Amino acid sequence: MDSTAQTTLNALNAPTQAPSFRPLYDQIKILLTQSLIAGEWKPGESIPSETDLAARFGVSQGTVRKAIDQLAAENILIRRQGKGTFVATHTAPQHQYRFLRIFANNGEKHHPTTRFIDLKKGKASAVAARLLDVKIGTPVITLRRVLVFAGRPLILDEVVVSAARFPSLTLELAEASRGSLYSFFETHYGVRMIRAEERLSAVSADVFAAEQLGVREGAPLLAIDRIAFTYGDKPVEWRRGLVHTDGYAYFNELA
Repeated sequence: MDSTAQTTLNALNAPTQAPSFRPLYDQIKILLTQSLIAGEWKPGESIPSETDLAARFGVSQGTVRKAIDQLAAENILIRRQGKGTFVATHTAPQHQYRFLRIFANNGEKHHPTTRFIDLKKGKASAVAARLLDVKIGTPVITLRRVLVFAGRPLILDEVVVSAARFPSLTLELAEASRGSLYSFFETHYGVRMIRAEERLSAVSADVFAAEQLGVREGAPLLAIDRIAFTYGDKPVEWRRGLVHTDGYAYFNELA
């Protein structure tokens, strides 16, 4: 086992005020996640074989396999039969819109196109600071855009991120990107979103939202507040989407 892995395992097993047992496979999962955070394996790249990782960490191949199974279940790693295990990426067509939960009522799948509105730089409000885990007043970037489904403006997005994590982000740079915003964050800044939390509420369209979505002022909209996290469960993005759900619905499969 290398010295870094041994140090981490020792720390994980050290007694605390409230001792708790952490299974060995969970410790290996943490070590693998730390390697992802450090950029040892980039999105889309393969990771070492289970045999090599078992030798590296000084554990059994079965323990490594269970840790990888956990990361695969969380869509952090992807197993490919006969090819190995790869770091999941938002650039893959099937994953570009993995967090998008708005679907047409008739069952048709529509991949949205993006119309960017503006990009502004400012300071984190108390709410933004809490949700992004930064200090109040930290420089942030707010990006506004409309997602268009089958020719219809359907979602008005306001995306807030830390300026330090996305330096030199401009409206022109975002407009030149291809695919989803998350694939752009991943390819240009090396920041991959691995999970998200969403809260839904009903709101009325204000003047700006009504203009952008082509609805009357006061029309009912679905508000989706999302916090997206990267490796290590670090919040990276706060997004509020206002959705005109005529002919569409929020769909989430629970398992």
